[in-house]
Amino acid sequence: MFPAFDSIRYDSQPFEHFSGRCKLTAGCDEWLAWLETDAPWKLSETDFYEQYEFSLLQAPLVGAAARLACPETLQALRLRMTRQFGQPLAERVDVTAHKLVAGQTIRIHNDYRPEGESHRLLLQLNRGWKPEYGGYLMFFGGPDPETVNKVVEPRHASVQAFAISPRSYHAVSTVHREERFTVVYSFHAATGSG
Repeated sequence: MFPAFDSIRYDSQPFEHFSGRCKLTAGCDEWLAWLETDAPWKLSETDFYEQYEFSLLQAPLVGAAARLACPETLQALRLRMTRQFGQPLAERVDVTAHKLVAGQTIRIHNDYRPEGESHRLLLQLNRGWKPEYGGYLMFFGGPDPETVNKVVEPRHASVQAFAISPRSYHAVSTVHREERFTVVYSFHAATGSG
């Protein structure tokens, strides 16, 4: 059952994060097939990105796709993130899907907002990803490109998670070929947990 992860690697630099693999490879293949064919994508543009996205909590999810945002999945992920980061998290979990196509990028940002999300988990769904496709996840030590600290390949069925703070600068490099899919789980600190 999703979520089950292995090969977890934790690091505190340049900000608190971990990466690993989703054990449910067959499920990841089914989810990707749904994202490629039936998902209700809408173009979204802001000052630092242009991408296709939608909320999995507001979309009709059928079959295997329903497991991505069912209450049992969200509860299990919330408990896993609480254990991993040592911070109690609220019941609320937001789930969105993101798709980047050739030419799209996400510039450096930190996602930090007072009263906003406190943690994020990314599930990469990119069958057959190759380095020349681009779309690398990058972590930075600050808001400038020269502070790049880590470059992460968006391999199929990989997961990355991080604590959101004023230091959590990250970006996605330009996609050059194919499409890049990510399911994004956003968590909130439990009230009074600081």
